Amino acid sequence: MQKQLKWDLRFLKIAQETSEWSKDPSTKVGAVITNKLKIISCGYNGLPQNFPDLQTILENRKEKYKYIIHAEMNAILTANQDLHGCTLYTFPFLPCTHCASMVVQTGITRVVSVKCKKEEWKSRIEESKYFFDLANIEYTEY
Repeated sequence: MQKQLKWDLRFLKIAQETSEWSKDPSTKVGAVITNKLKIISCGYNGLPQNFPDLQTILENRKEKYKYIIHAEMNAILTANQDLHGCTLYTFPFLPCTHCASMVVQTGITRVVSVKCKKEEWKSRIEESKYFFDLANIEYTEY
């Protein structure tokens, strides 16, 4: 149990560092996918590759949501391998329901994050927890 905690906290720190790469001015999210103790992929929320980081889009929530790729999805897309049995680490909260669906579809079996501190996201996080429960996905919040 102590060994798991130690590695969970290490990978969460990497997810937190990865979140800082996001150019999103309001919410920076990072994700790390591991298989046992090996990092498979990292991702952060942002606009697609080869798409300019236009402030007119990033600073307009309605526009941004049309184009932004969530950190979890970026990590899944760049993994370029089978993710069955892997663990997803996210910072600063658990995945949204859309990303939770992708987690289930890819075969990731465990998700680790920190407890959500932003009131605006808490109801969505609870929906994701419910979804993970239905899909038998283990999740841990520190």
